[in-house]
Amino acid sequence: MKKPIWIKHAAQLVTLAQADKKPRSKEAMSELAIIEDGSVWIEDGIIQAVGTTIELEQHYKNRANEAEITDATGHLVTPGLVDPHTHVAYGGSREREFEMRLEGASYMDIMNAGGGIHATTTMTREATEDELFTQTKKRLDSFLAHGVTTVEGKSGYGLDLETELKQLRVMKRLQNEHVIDLIPTFMGAHAVPATYKGKENDYIDVIINEMLPVVAAEKLAVFNDVFCEVGVFTPEQSERILEAGKKYGLIPKIHADEIEPYQGAELAAKVGAISAEHLLKASDEGIAAMASSGTIACLLPATALYLREQAAQGRKMIDEGVAVAISTDCNPGSSPTTSMPLVMNLACISMRLTPAEALTAATYNAACAIQMEAKTGSLEVGKQGDVVLWDISNYQELQYLFGVNHVKVVWKKGVKVVG
Repeated sequence: MKKPIWIKHAAQLVTLAQADKKPRSKEAMSELAIIEDGSVWIEDGIIQAVGTTIELEQHYKNRANEAEITDATGHLVTPGLVDPHTHVAYGGSREREFEMRLEGASYMDIMNAGGGIHATTTMTREATEDELFTQTKKRLDSFLAHGVTTVEGKSGYGLDLETELKQLRVMKRLQNEHVIDLIPTFMGAHAVPATYKGKENDYIDVIINEMLPVVAAEKLAVFNDVFCEVGVFTPEQSERILEAGKKYGLIPKIHADEIEPYQGAELAAKVGAISAEHLLKASDEGIAAMASSGTIACLLPATALYLREQAAQGRKMIDEGVAVAISTDCNPGSSPTTSMPLVMNLACISMRLTPAEALTAATYNAACAIQMEAKTGSLEVGKQGDVVLWDISNYQELQYLFGVNHVKVVWKKGVKVVG
């Protein structure tokens, strides 16, 4: 039988506890519910008590000798970080494109030249399932080392039935074999295959009539995502794909307004998407629509930096009532990183989020963006024991001391997996 885990004497225990279980927006994104000299008791993988160390010492005084105790004196303790938007399951690498971009090629220039998504599609098709499993597991290990305990992963580097299923099946294997919670998204609509150029609607028919039924029948995904962008899928085509997914029980997500303004945020609100991603060029009307619909803005500041683009208007979105989450967008072409701490810092620098807002965006709101808020994203009784102990004393340091991995210990479902 596993020993209970008792983390005590945290300088700051950031719980993010709240009575209202909705995604946080406006002032609520700054309410971290910090307990000084904080303490957490975890048993059978589930948080049983959260409070001051004195409170838990009184409550568990007859059981202290049963527990595996971690003295967190002088350290920050937070929920495990949540990454709600990744393309973590892919084959190969695209470092040459980094040089091309520095030489002046744009994202769409590279894609139209056969690079970008199409290059990774070729490498992912060529990889065996075991090779893809090994590469993806290595990335998840890196996420874990950076304090991330829950990750969303998209398909979309197959663009044919066989490879899309291969990506999703690899993620399903990893759900069972890796400690990280890996939440799968089907994204057959990540790009139009070269063989369907000029016949985009025929490819959409393949997605709807051939891919979606199998994905749903094998229960390989929770969400259905589409790249709504000039030169990829129009708003009308995107709506058709997302509505078809809803008929199979797949919740809509949408890559929206990344390269050009394209009414993607408005479409996210219209179809009831749980989240809209990127949003660098979202219109004022789209932001207002998302605030009204409750669609979460999943912002990706590392991608904007890597592409040398102006970051999304995170400050404006929060102020206007949009719940904001942040993510690495881990992918081989525009954000090859697994560092959520770096992303939190970039959210502060490039999108003017406060340190408290950035931490909320990387925990509770991120969990809401992938329907995991009942299990993780905050330290509350009844939730999974997903906890990070950082080698710093307060949450402001986490954003201030950037480019450094401050993780000291990570627990996943009450099991120490890092440190």
